[in-house]
Amino acid sequence: MAATVTSIPEAILDLLLQTPTYMLFLVFIALSGLGLGAIFITLHLVAPKPRDPFPSEKTYITTNPDGSISSPRQLPCWYDRWRATSRLQQQTLKQYPTIPAGFPVPEDNGLIEPAEVAISVVIPAYNEADRILPTLQEMVEYLDEKFGRPASNGKGNSRPSSSGAALPVQHHRLVFNNSNKDKNNKSGKENTEDGEPLGGYEIIVVNDGSKDRTVEVALEFSRQHGLHDILRVVTLEKNRGKGGGVTHGLRHVRGEYAVFADADGASRFSDLGKLIEGCEDVVDGSNRGVAIGSRAHLVGSEVVVKRSAIRNFLMRSFHFVLMILTPPATSRIRDTQCGFKLFSRAALPHIIPYMHSEGWIFDIEMLMLAESAPATPVLSSDGSVIGTSYGIKVAEVPIQWHEVEGSKVNLVQDSIKMAIGLAVLRASWMMGVYRRRLT
Repeated sequence: MAATVTSIPEAILDLLLQTPTYMLFLVFIALSGLGLGAIFITLHLVAPKPRDPFPSEKTYITTNPDGSISSPRQLPCWYDRWRATSRLQQQTLKQYPTIPAGFPVPEDNGLIEPAEVAISVVIPAYNEADRILPTLQEMVEYLDEKFGRPASNGKGNSRPSSSGAALPVQHHRLVFNNSNKDKNNKSGKENTEDGEPLGGYEIIVVNDGSKDRTVEVALEFSRQHGLHDILRVVTLEKNRGKGGGVTHGLRHVRGEYAVFADADGASRFSDLGKLIEGCEDVVDGSNRGVAIGSRAHLVGSEVVVKRSAIRNFLMRSFHFVLMILTPPATSRIRDTQCGFKLFSRAALPHIIPYMHSEGWIFDIEMLMLAESAPATPVLSSDGSVIGTSYGIKVAEVPIQWHEVEGSKVNLVQDSIKMAIGLAVLRASWMMGVYRRRLT
């Protein structure tokens, strides 16, 4: 029996030696093709595919001036208009097949309707009744001071004071340049009808199927602070995960900037100004830019050291896997998972429509999509094109952060899921399962 077992490898070796080289090469190519085909089919089966929103998920509720809760109102949706425009563009190209080869028709429609307020804040919330209140308090105090509240027509930049008199709004520095804007608007940012920089804000709480009093707590806060039609609550009929909630909220923002922040308030919201400055430092000629909060500077501090050894080990292991599996710019980011990220409005159409991940790994897909965004011209100070900028630049900005009790992360289980999810995500983009296309 032992002799028979030994002879099998020898017989295989003899067969390989007797087989012509070209035949071995063809067999290798065939097996490789079968292997890649099997991987491609497997990815189609296991790769996440986000569901379409239900009609009720495109509505919101808020408080009325008399303290009552409003009936459901239709959410503004730049994404729906963008999608309709993109489909029309595709149909137009099909109707005119005589367009010369190489004609510069963009594959990625980056058009988006103008902003109505300065800042949109998206808060994904799942059973956050016990933690969302301090977060909302910090947000509103900062946003009232820096941007003011929108006027009754949905635009403006008035700011309430304790005496009832309007106070001037403290604007962040303006460094956008865009030759297509009015020459009087040197920043290239949206202005109100009277020429003033756009002010005001909105807060969109995306209730991801919570079973506690998250919605009631948010609406009571809105009632107490007069945030009528400023704080909007959107409820998802079925839980989608943090990534799904953030993506859904970002499809409906009206702000010149859109930021999402965790409901637990772990990130100091007053660092929003740092994110805006970071975004403006990397913005390109099409006003596209992303800034992300980073806790990397806290490594070695008491905040991180007092964590368990297993948590720090898993964190370092995930960063190692991330560095291997992600494209160059994303792999150099030291903290991809901080729940405090800001996007310029012009960056949204190049990221949000192509999102697939709805779990914890969604941050990385956003950064990968930013890195792979279509090129845009680089403009000189006189408006002439002097080059091309590939992708959307991402600024990693150090922020203040603290641990908050009540985390819903299962340390070991979610770490394993994130590693698997990252591998599936990267493979899906590399093999064409995910593409920049309308679905």
